[in-house]
Amino acid sequence: EVQLVESGGGLVQPGGSLRLSCAASGFTFSSYAMSWVRQAPGKGFEWVSAINGGGVSASYADSVKGRFTISRDNGKNTLYLQMNSLKPEDTAVYYCAKYYGGNYYNTENYDYWGQGTQVTVSS
Repeated sequence: EVQLVESGGGLVQPGGSLRLSCAASGFTFSSYAMSWVRQAPGKGFEWVSAINGGGVSASYADSVKGRFTISRDNGKNTLYLQMNSLKPEDTAVYYCAKYYGGNYYNTENYDYWGQGTQVTVSS
């Protein structure tokens, strides 16, 4: 059974940092690209970042480029998202998702999702 469990969310002030983690199990983690996707209150899903299975190639949405860094540890079956210089507009539930094909930024191209972790950026 595929399981994705996110952690690391919380309340942070604007300009602060958080590191999200996603523990994966039930599949060969290193064989699949993974992404972070977020959903702000009252809005649809927004793709944030993707990383290939080997961890050497990453992509970012323009809204987070230069502030967020995606990484993975295939030995620990864990995906990460380092978020720096956080802004109130980054407030959302963040999900990790297992990619199965097509364009990374199309959120329909993911077959398994975690339960999400809430990130709130507010003073």
